[in-house]
Amino acid sequence: MLIIFNPFAGRRRIALLWRVLDMLMHNGVKLEVVETEHPGHAIELAREAAREGRGMVVAAGGDGTIAEVANGLIGSTTALGVIPLGTANVLAKEYGLPSSPRAVANMLAYKRVRPLWPGVAKLPERDHVFVQMAGFGFDGAVVHGLPPLLKRAIGRGAYVWQCLWESLAYNFPTVRLAIDGKPYEAASVVVSKGRLYGGAYMLAPEARSDAPGFQVVLFERPGTFSALLSGAALPLGVLPRCPGVRILPASHVEFPGNARIWAQCDGDALDGLPFAVTNAEAPISLITG
Repeated sequence: MLIIFNPFAGRRRIALLWRVLDMLMHNGVKLEVVETEHPGHAIELAREAAREGRGMVVAAGGDGTIAEVANGLIGSTTALGVIPLGTANVLAKEYGLPSSPRAVANMLAYKRVRPLWPGVAKLPERDHVFVQMAGFGFDGAVVHGLPPLLKRAIGRGAYVWQCLWESLAYNFPTVRLAIDGKPYEAASVVVSKGRLYGGAYMLAPEARSDAPGFQVVLFERPGTFSALLSGAALPLGVLPRCPGVRILPASHVEFPGNARIWAQCDGDALDGLPFAVTNAEAPISLITG
């Protein structure tokens, strides 16, 4: 079993990882642990493991690490395992994956699977696979502006702080997009594979992580008040019903004619705005226990 670990997770999460590893080794599971050294390294490691014909690669980290490993496994028969060590662990919550060391070890040992159908943000020079969501506009600006040290120090509280700051500092340029060929405009956009956002908070109730297609969440009203209203509605579970929020199904999303718009995928900042978001060609087998 190859485990790809993001060391940026921090000391507390390293301790959780080692408890899982101890239980796996106690049950006779042969392990190889590799630490990532730079952004994109997990993609390289997972791709090489898939070429070698490994049966499973485990992502030990947050949603960004999981997405990188998924990127490397696309098109292969290698299954994806998860040890959730991230700030929000949205994908783990989406699939109901366990978080206690013993339950995680049991899940990886039993190897029961469900399909995970990623999305692909298509950039001019490369494709970026995402497993939960891609955000454009205000959502992307929050991720781009988030200080890594603040995120490491206070976890999800750092996103709350950055949302408050960006609600005042961001100028809300219009995001132009086409959903299955039909044009729309919004102040901010989230293209969601899953139902949840930022943790266990409901964003797109009709989304399906295990099938092709997306739910596109349009935040149509710009400005500080609308951003703060959406932020307050999210933990209350009523964001999909907020004024100015529209949710549409999609199989293909394009972003024509935009100026500089911030973008992110699974909590990782993107360099530039994708020209399209599409389905991956095939699903990945996700270990769910």
